[in-house]
Amino acid sequence: MSGAAARGGCFITLEGIEGVGKSTQMESVRAFLAARTTEVVVTREPGGTVLAERLRALLLATDLPPMDSLTELMLMFAARAEHLAQVIRPALQRGAWVLSDRFHDASYAYQGGGRGEALSRIAALDRLVVADTQPDLTLLLDAPVAVGLARAAARRGQADRFEHEQQAFFERVRSCYLERARAEPGRFVVVDATRPVIEVTAEIESVLRARWFA
Repeated sequence: MSGAAARGGCFITLEGIEGVGKSTQMESVRAFLAARTTEVVVTREPGGTVLAERLRALLLATDLPPMDSLTELMLMFAARAEHLAQVIRPALQRGAWVLSDRFHDASYAYQGGGRGEALSRIAALDRLVVADTQPDLTLLLDAPVAVGLARAAARRGQADRFEHEQQAFFERVRSCYLERARAEPGRFVVVDATRPVIEVTAEIESVLRARWFA
């Protein structure tokens, strides 16, 4: 983990489709890290800064005309650039642990897999915006799309723009996530999110202990 050593802090991301339990596990990971480290910064994408949260509102709004997929992609990376500059990089440089609900893998999965934007185009933006600020660990919470969407429907109030998508969209998103996990086994850990919450939490904590707190 030369990147982590060079900048001081560690960067952990949670990824997955709707309904896999990211919010619950974010809190569990935060509590686990807070008990063992001096500072944990919890954030999310799109979002994390005042400007990025406003871009998030635009991206998720259901009362706007349909958005072109390239517009969506560029807004995602604009929010990410601000997020990195204002929150993630400063926190890592001062030695904090950063925990983010989604990061750049979501652009490959949602705008690439889901919308069909060329992965080469996303990769070019990734090199420009993210550069070497790569996560040290990405926890991919995985469940069949039908399971995730059923859970999401049971818990949510008003659906956002992405949650209005059809099952086929999320099948492509999930497939892209799993493909990225296979391509980067050193960074990704795929966690079976169909199990009870306590079992998912236990596996994640086991991963964290093995990597940093043995």
